[in-house]
Amino acid sequence: MDVGIDDALAILYLAAREDAEIVALGAVHGNCHAHDSAVNALRVLEAVGLGDVPVALGGAAPIGQPVALASFVHGYDGLGDVGLPLPAGDASGEHAADQLVRLSLEAPGELDLLAVGPLTNLGLALQRDPEVLTRYRSVVIMGGSGPYPPAGVLREVDANIDHDAIAAALVFAAPRRELVMVGVNVTTPAILDEAAVEALAASDTPAARLASAILPFYLGFYQHKWGRRICCLHDPLAAGVLVQPDYVSAWREGPVNVITDGYLSRAWLMEREDGGAIVQPVEPAPATRVAASVDADAFRDEFVRLLTAS
Repeated sequence: MDVGIDDALAILYLAAREDAEIVALGAVHGNCHAHDSAVNALRVLEAVGLGDVPVALGGAAPIGQPVALASFVHGYDGLGDVGLPLPAGDASGEHAADQLVRLSLEAPGELDLLAVGPLTNLGLALQRDPEVLTRYRSVVIMGGSGPYPPAGVLREVDANIDHDAIAAALVFAAPRRELVMVGVNVTTPAILDEAAVEALAASDTPAARLASAILPFYLGFYQHKWGRRICCLHDPLAAGVLVQPDYVSAWREGPVNVITDGYLSRAWLMEREDGGAIVQPVEPAPATRVAASVDADAFRDEFVRLLTAS
């Protein structure tokens, strides 16, 4: 995770689910510097009584491209610049890529890997051990753009892929058991609306208090898009799909390639939404399960319920 605001919301969501256990977290660059991401992870975990979860510091920069930070979305510190106190704990001292390899060897087939930041740590882990992803029960990525949309339809920026396109290409080409892509095609319409924001603000649970404290900066970013104090639930939705795949109402499956126009990079399912032929050559890759549509309202309601439940 590049623990910015929606990453923090994803941690709070998983922590609130009785059927999920957070075993470890790896911090990476993206929404903020990797060090700040690790500090933010510790802050969020400690706020909900999970201070014993190890947090490993990972890649501070992408593989082969300059680092780009989304401080204009998440604030300079990654959590809305609201002055949260520093955590009591520290990062574990293990590199996040080594943590990925170690956990896969210690519990093969038992753990699910959720990647909701740039894929640098996964790419570095694959360079250390090309079979590492085969030992995870599943790998769920918040990233990618789905299939090519109809002409005239634009997708939201595919930031997690663009921030390390080389690592993303390594991941989508790697052997694995199951790779799931929860892309901006489905996460952008998953909206935390005004009523949901008010419900969080009215709750006094630790999770709701923290969410309400960090959300204003994020809401301000989306206000410039839609003229409303709302936001997308990008990373929380990917966490929801990992734990509860039936939030997805339609799937597609096929090779995913990382494509660049020289300015931005995206991960596309190499087919068109309308069924027509694409003109690009397709690089062979193992099939990825791609979320094509989701029940965003059901997920939002469950997200709010879990964060506000005492």
